[in-house]
Amino acid sequence: MIKAQGYAAQNAQSGLAPFAFDRRDPGDHDVVIQILYCGVCHSDIHQVRGEWGNSTFPMVPGHEIVGRVTRKGKGVTKFREGDLVGVGCFVDSCRECGSCKEGTEQFCTGGMVLTYNGVERDGKTPTFGGYSDVIVTDENYVLRVPEGIDPAAAAPLLCAGITTYSPLRHWKVSPGQRVGVVGLGGLGHMGVKFAASFGAEVTVISTSARKEADARRLGASQFLVSSDPSAMAKAMGSFDFILDTVSAMHDVNALLGLLRRDGTIVLVGAPEKPLPIAAFGLVMGRKTLAGSLIGGIAETQEMLDYCGEKGITSDVEVIPMQQINEAYDRTVKGDVRYRFVIDMKSVSV
Repeated sequence: MIKAQGYAAQNAQSGLAPFAFDRRDPGDHDVVIQILYCGVCHSDIHQVRGEWGNSTFPMVPGHEIVGRVTRKGKGVTKFREGDLVGVGCFVDSCRECGSCKEGTEQFCTGGMVLTYNGVERDGKTPTFGGYSDVIVTDENYVLRVPEGIDPAAAAPLLCAGITTYSPLRHWKVSPGQRVGVVGLGGLGHMGVKFAASFGAEVTVISTSARKEADARRLGASQFLVSSDPSAMAKAMGSFDFILDTVSAMHDVNALLGLLRRDGTIVLVGAPEKPLPIAAFGLVMGRKTLAGSLIGGIAETQEMLDYCGEKGITSDVEVIPMQQINEAYDRTVKGDVRYRFVIDMKSVSV
C-alpha cells in the first residue's frame, strides 16, 4: 500500500483536518500521481457539510486534480513517468453500457466511480479525493494536461472547465449567438471565457453590478443586473442560450423570459431544493430547460487541449492546505476570484 497524507472531514460538522490513509499499489493499468494542485469546487462544500444528503465519512474531497506521474503499471501505454496529468470527477465506470461506449461516461448506467465520496468497482472500497499528496488511478480515467499552461490554474478545468465547456459544445454555441451566463463564480467565469472564445456575444446576468468590470475583462460584452426590473424587461426575448451556473435558489422563470423562441437554458448549478417552474414559461415560445453534467473522458481531453491551444485557464487564488476551512467559508460568501486551488506541497507541513 502507498501511504498518503491528506485532509478529511470526519462528519458533517467537523470541518477538514489532517488525515493519514493508504492508497492501493498500482495495478497493471494504474498510474501513481503525485498531486501538485487541487481545486476547491462548491460541490466539495456541499458534500463535506452533508447538504446533499449522500455524504459518507471520513471524506477526503477534491476532484480537480493536477499532478505528475511518478510510477506506472506494466500495462500502461498512455503515460510515462514525469507526465503532467489530471484527474476529474470520476475515476472509473462500468465501461460496458451505451454511455460508456459512446464516450459519455458521466452518464454511466452502471454507475461511475466518483473520485471521492464513492466506492470502487468492488462495491466496498471507499474513494478518497485530491485533498491529498498522492492518488492511484486507472490510466483510462487520467487526462493529459498541456505543459504550456499554469498547472495551478489548470486544476479547476477538471470540473469547472468541463462543466461549462460541455453544454456550450453540445448545444453548438457559435459566432453570432447571444449567450447569457448566470452567475459569475467558479463555474460562471469559465462559461464566459469559453462562450466568448467560441465567438458568441456574451452577457453576464447577475444580481448586482459589482462584478461588471470583471465580467468584461473575462470576455463579456454586456452585463445585465437581474434585480433591475427595467433592465430585465428590456432584455426579454433576446437570448439564444443561457448557461445557469447558480447553485442557490433563484428565479428560473425570470430567466425563461429572456429567451428567444426555441431558446435553451441549461442548468449546471445544483441548488439544494427543487426550483419551481411555471409551465407557460416553457410552452410560450417552445423553450427548453435542460441540464448538463461535466463531460466524458474524451470531451474533457478535448477541452484541455483547446485550453492549451487558446491559453485558457481558471482565475485562481492558491492557498496552503491549512487554510481550507477558511476558504470554504469565503467560497460560500462569494469571496474568491474565482476558484481556490490548494498547493499540495503544504499538506504535510
